[in-house]
Amino acid sequence: MANIAPIRGLRYTAKAGSMSDLVAPPYDVIDEAAQERYYRRHPYNIIRLEYGKIYPEDSPENNRYTRAAADFLAWQKEGILARETAPALYRYEQKFTHEGELKTRRGLVCGVKLEPYERGVVLPHEETLPNHKADRLALMRACRANFSPIFGLFTDPEKIVEQYLVNGGNRPPDLSFADENGQQHNLWIITDQNTIARVQQAMAGKRIYIADGHHRYETALNYRNERRAREKAADEKEHLYDYVLMTLVNLYDPGLVILPTHRLIRNVPDLVLEKLLAGIEENFSVERFPLAPGRENLRTFRKVLRERGEAAGCRTPGGPPGQIRHPHVFGFYGGGGALYLLTLKEPSALARAAGDHHSPAWQNLDVAVLHTLILDRLLGIGKEQLAGEGYVTYTREEERALAAVDNGEHQLAFFLNPTMVEEVIAVAAAGEKMPQKSTYFYPKLITGLVINPLE
Repeated sequence: MANIAPIRGLRYTAKAGSMSDLVAPPYDVIDEAAQERYYRRHPYNIIRLEYGKIYPEDSPENNRYTRAAADFLAWQKEGILARETAPALYRYEQKFTHEGELKTRRGLVCGVKLEPYERGVVLPHEETLPNHKADRLALMRACRANFSPIFGLFTDPEKIVEQYLVNGGNRPPDLSFADENGQQHNLWIITDQNTIARVQQAMAGKRIYIADGHHRYETALNYRNERRAREKAADEKEHLYDYVLMTLVNLYDPGLVILPTHRLIRNVPDLVLEKLLAGIEENFSVERFPLAPGRENLRTFRKVLRERGEAAGCRTPGGPPGQIRHPHVFGFYGGGGALYLLTLKEPSALARAAGDHHSPAWQNLDVAVLHTLILDRLLGIGKEQLAGEGYVTYTREEERALAAVDNGEHQLAFFLNPTMVEEVIAVAAAGEKMPQKSTYFYPKLITGLVINPLE
């Protein structure tokens, strides 16, 4: 099963400056304004490697990828980045506040041997988009490194792996700092061979479920295959590019949090709100929820949506994977100051629409109900349209979603409850994938703690 390895990671040195000025979120949550902010924050910020700017005068010889490669090499020569003196595993803590509660998410940063999904060792849970993979592959070809870790999950109810890591690094952290959001990051460098061997042995019988970073994992597989073909590498001989940088978190870690990702709809031709609501009423009960003029009751709406989704214990963590969850409930906004609560009348409606093409675990997902019965059947936004990225955008912010509809940027907004971790595992174990952006593991892993060189 899972094959993990210590890595000789590249890390920022004291010469680079304060870590809080050097790190950034992963590229997929950075917009143009944030990119500019990280550029201005520090000349050695990881943004210049992970997600460089595009300029009008870019060419095949001078572009975001070639500039990242040049900076990456220069920073190593200048001593801004230094390689670990010995292969190491990294024990990682991320402390954050969620809904007023201080939480700590613990993980293991390491190399994980790349395996095709069909081998059942590393399993996905979400669909991916081709444009993102093309971008990441171009960066990997130019720099030959992993700049940000993939977020993986594994099951360890006895927390054996965590105990080995704590025993192997029972001292103050080797690196500790607070980022721009006040989140605390603690990192321990573990080079003790006995500890590494125990952790490897404990992980050897486990599967890894990708929580976040599907594009990067599939890109790393493609890159490995390219290198093997070009270098005629024998399968039995291992290379650094046979492994990818991951942060692995125990499914039973109390700091594991998933937030919902809401859907914003645009570019649907001839959309008539009244006609759409009539179509929705075929499978859903529809309750109108008027917004107050200043949206003061939006918090109440969110609370009702969450409580409806928790009805009859259907969203309670720790339930059996793939259990039937009813009711499936969504929020809906089409403008005009009125929100709606949409509750599925019969859970069998999705099974009738999906036929035998999907597992019970997939059919139990809120996002599957929304995408199949409303986006696809009523709005004509199927798998092909989703992949084209012209019809659906995503946000976690309800206020932003409402404003996007009111200002005409989008036509509709759908609000979801968060997917449960157990559902993620159940769908992956069934060999299926959720629609894109079905989960948002909070907070994102930071980029810039450890870089995994592939040379």
